[in-house]
Amino acid sequence: MAYDLEEQEKLDALRAWWDRYGTLVAVLVFLVVLAIVGWRGWQWYQGHQAAQAMGYFEALQSAAQQEGDDSVARIQAASETLRDSFPESGYTSRGILVASTALIERGKLAEAADQLQWLVQNGEDAALVAVARLRLAGVMLEQKQFDQALAQLTDAPPSFEGLYADRRGDVLMAQGKIEEARAEWQRALEAFGSDPLAQIVQLKIDAIAGA
Repeated sequence: MAYDLEEQEKLDALRAWWDRYGTLVAVLVFLVVLAIVGWRGWQWYQGHQAAQAMGYFEALQSAAQQEGDDSVARIQAASETLRDSFPESGYTSRGILVASTALIERGKLAEAADQLQWLVQNGEDAALVAVARLRLAGVMLEQKQFDQALAQLTDAPPSFEGLYADRRGDVLMAQGKIEEARAEWQRALEAFGSDPLAQIVQLKIDAIAGA
């Protein structure tokens, strides 16, 4: 098939352009396809990880509802897997709180403290970390580790100021520091405002006055 002069010039220009940029274009196309495939692969991986983490979380919840010594082993095993294999999953942080509550109910304070320490040190959700610190302070109070408990109750997030002050009062009262405990409970009252929790704190203050 014969081409006229103008068509031949266009073909020659196209060939010249391809000779100059063809390799670059091919590389760019390959990189775009690779990026798309990689993104889809990453999405699949994330979904797969989330599904696995959810499975262990559900297993932990199930173990927490069971009774007997075997349940403690199952709780710890599921929690350990979540911590080791899915440390950044939201299921892991929530699983730690479930595990610690179940262990506290079973009188396993050291094991519960270990769970909460992990969340305090590794958790990425600020609210859940704040909850873990509050619970850890409660466990340490039960263990009579008063200084360590108070150390967990510093720099309270704004929404936790009342709860942290109330727990500091509990720790100080256990140490026999009545006036310091009263001061913390007064701070808790101010932070709680009209919250029903303020009534519980007021009862503690009244108990000091009546003692």
